[in-house]
Amino acid sequence: MQSVTLNNGVEMPILGFGVYQIPPEQTEQAVADALAVGYRLLDTAAAYGNEEAVGRAIKRSGIAREELFVTTKLWVQDAPAQDNARRAFGTSLTKLGLDHIDLYLMHQPFGDVYGQWRAMEAVNREGLAKAIGVANFYPDRLLDLILNNEVTPAVNQIETHPFFQRTADHALMREHGVQHQSWGGFAEGRNNLFTHPVLSEIGAVHDKSAAQVVLRWLIQCDIVTIPKSVDPGRMAQNFDVFDFELGDDQMARIAALDTGATLFFDHRDPEMVARLGKHRLDS
Repeated sequence: MQSVTLNNGVEMPILGFGVYQIPPEQTEQAVADALAVGYRLLDTAAAYGNEEAVGRAIKRSGIAREELFVTTKLWVQDAPAQDNARRAFGTSLTKLGLDHIDLYLMHQPFGDVYGQWRAMEAVNREGLAKAIGVANFYPDRLLDLILNNEVTPAVNQIETHPFFQRTADHALMREHGVQHQSWGGFAEGRNNLFTHPVLSEIGAVHDKSAAQVVLRWLIQCDIVTIPKSVDPGRMAQNFDVFDFELGDDQMARIAALDTGATLFFDHRDPEMVARLGKHRLDS
């Protein structure tokens, strides 16, 4: 496993296992299978509703805590955001059954971002969150947060895949020491990603699948990725991407697939801002 070093010196695996959209009743077994394959980075969120199942799988695995890198995320909080963010962090910690989180992310760039970030800075100072970062922040919002706060986010987790490569975002993050992390690396199969001729042709050269080519491309771009699957065979295939390397011409062919546009939704769209910004979790 390769790793990246975050801006505070914390080491993070470059390939992990995500549990977005895995139902809670399936999550414990899926995480157990992923850990058995060899994954050590686990990515969940309060909004996914499966933190407790992730925690049970960790406990059941018997793997030493220091070998694992666990990420969870803070959802948008009502006022007072700083107090409520601190409470939400404690809830996530309890559900996971852990004494610390390796990476705590602000899930959306909405609400009282500054109040939420101050609470996150506090749990970071106390060692309860080894690193803190954000998700779904476009460059303007990310830079604003960096310039007006004490702690620079260690990570920005954003939609990134061959059809939306985020090159400008990547350049800004690199300039300011923020690690780029991908969600939706497979674009949820859109644009026929798993059978795409360019990705499939490149894969055939290396005796790899189109999915493995995408993961290798992300890794070579220095982007942390967290593919999701509930199938142990697919988990193993996704993990098997460290024994080949894409050439410059192959990287260029993948670069040419970029459309520069989201395949899902834009966090700057007023309708989406209203939908996500007003949504609250039950707990």
